[in-house]
Amino acid sequence: MKKALIILVALVLGIVIGLLFGSRSPLLVEAADVVGHMWLNALRMTVIPLVFTLLIVGIGKAASMARAGRMTARAIGFMIFILWCSSAMAAFVTPALLQLFPLDGDAAAALQSALGAAAPPGDVPPFSEFLRALIPTNAIAAAAEDAVLPLMVFALAFAFAITRLPEAQRVMLDQFFNALADALLILIQWVLLLAPAGVFALAVGVGANAGLAAFGALLHYVLIVSSVGVVIWLFSYILTYVGSKTSPVAFFKASAPAQAVAISTQSSLASLPVMVSGVKAMGVGDRSADVVLPIAVALFRATGPCMNLAVAIYVAHLLGIPLSIGALAIGVAVAAITTMGAVSLPGSISFITSIAPICLAMGIPIEPLVLLLAIETFPDIIRTVANVSADMSVTAIVARSEGDLT
Repeated sequence: MKKALIILVALVLGIVIGLLFGSRSPLLVEAADVVGHMWLNALRMTVIPLVFTLLIVGIGKAASMARAGRMTARAIGFMIFILWCSSAMAAFVTPALLQLFPLDGDAAAALQSALGAAAPPGDVPPFSEFLRALIPTNAIAAAAEDAVLPLMVFALAFAFAITRLPEAQRVMLDQFFNALADALLILIQWVLLLAPAGVFALAVGVGANAGLAAFGALLHYVLIVSSVGVVIWLFSYILTYVGSKTSPVAFFKASAPAQAVAISTQSSLASLPVMVSGVKAMGVGDRSADVVLPIAVALFRATGPCMNLAVAIYVAHLLGIPLSIGALAIGVAVAAITTMGAVSLPGSISFITSIAPICLAMGIPIEPLVLLLAIETFPDIIRTVANVSADMSVTAIVARSEGDLT
């Protein structure tokens, strides 16, 4: 929380300094722009290798857990289904919210000028061309060209191939990719140590070109993206009632303590002990509470796909980039898949590693993500609360399907 506040202060200070001195000191703005983009490039160089590695690690972890038994496999399958539904929901809800509550035209124009709006994507290729490009002829070339979706297809196939190896070889590769992921995480943590300086530098240019409109746009972003997370939070009540026959009132009483911990800590893992007590109060047996719920915390992040895709769609809206149905479909797929590799990461890391691939796959610039990272603390509260509710909901539903709910 302390680091998030420092980054937020750097954002506000950068915008204010750009607003006050930007027009009188173009050299300051130019220098800040150079520093900011150097930091952004350092961050960007970690995205593709980290996403590839984390996806392999995430699939391996899920496969290992699924081998533990039928209940575990059923729970993981149900969680993956919800992740895809979450992602698809965002593709409909976010554009609808932006249509109902669009960003002010003057603020959007000012921010487009400040951020350097990219040219809109060209004509959408035929669906047959999309299918041909889905399987990469060269995985290394796909990574070099930021062709995220073909690279993820290769990563998924490679990850599932590893699960079919003899145990000794599988364990060796699991250890290798876990170590590689840890090394990449250390690297990105080093880059993020400089986040206050990088955010400040980029914010100076935004303040110089967009002025006070930047603050209104950031508030608008928080409200739109948080609203998408609220949909998942409310849906968890409906899902619990339909799947476990637990009334919304009973579910609220059982989940409220865990949600209170989630608000204060912004951590599903820290909320786990209270979540266990809550599902047991709902009548979930020890077997499900002690097995399914920890798996949900380790592998399942219900708001990940929808809120990550919502961020990407918002950036496109912010920069005036129209999104075709094909681009949204690609975003849905990438958002759902990358979530498997983003769980249990710190929020500042998962924000970049989860959303940057979605933007790259949809042809959306990632520069605005740096500014949005500075205010992720606010949507992250909604993310955690909704994730905690969804974890408890899935546990109750699986328990009922296994006859472990009284």
